[in-house]
Amino acid sequence: MKNVAARSDGRCPWCGDAPDYIEYHDHVWGRPITGRNELFEKLCLDGQQAGLSWLTILRKQSGYRQRFEAFQPEQLAAWGEEQIVAALNDPGIVRNRRKVEAIIGNAQALLAMEQAGEDFSRFLWSFVNHQPIINEFRDVHEIPDETAESRALSRALKKRGLRFVGPTICYAFMQAVGMVNDHLLGCPVRSETVAQSREMAQ
Repeated sequence: MKNVAARSDGRCPWCGDAPDYIEYHDHVWGRPITGRNELFEKLCLDGQQAGLSWLTILRKQSGYRQRFEAFQPEQLAAWGEEQIVAALNDPGIVRNRRKVEAIIGNAQALLAMEQAGEDFSRFLWSFVNHQPIINEFRDVHEIPDETAESRALSRALKKRGLRFVGPTICYAFMQAVGMVNDHLLGCPVRSETVAQSREMAQ
C-alpha cells in the first residue's frame, strides 16, 4: 500500500487504476459493517491475502462465495475432506490447503465463541469501543501496518482458535469494515464515509 504515487483525483492512492479496485475503495473500504456473516467473510478473505495482493483476492471474491457456502459458518464448520479436496481443485480461489482449512477452522471457532456466549460482531467491535476510529492522515505513508488495537484483536482471535489473523491482517480487516477510517484527508469519498462512521458512533 505504501509504494504508490499520489492520484490526480485525490483518491487514496493504493487503489490504483483498476476499475474494480476503485469501486472497492469508493463503496466498500472504510464503511462500517456489523453483520456477523459479512464480518466473518471479510476476516477470512483478508487472511487469504497473506503473501498476495488484496486485488488478487478481490477478483476471486465471487469464487470464494460460491465455493465456501456464502461464508455461512454453520455450513462451513461441517466440512470434511471431500469438500476440502473439491475446493483445492477450484481455480476460482487460492488453492492453498492451509488457507482452505483455516476458513473451516475459523467457522468452527466462531461457533464455539457463540456457544460460549460471545456475539461475534460485538466482540470484534469491542476493540474500538464499538465506534469507528477516524484518523486524519494526509499521506499514505502515515498509515500504520498495525496498531495496538489490531495487535490486541489478533491475540484475542488466536486465543479463540482463529488462523491467518496476524496483527497486520487484522488492521487491514479493521480498515475494510470501517472499524478504522483511514481514507486520506482530501479523498473524495472521505466525507461520506466519515459521516457513516459518526452516525454509527451516536
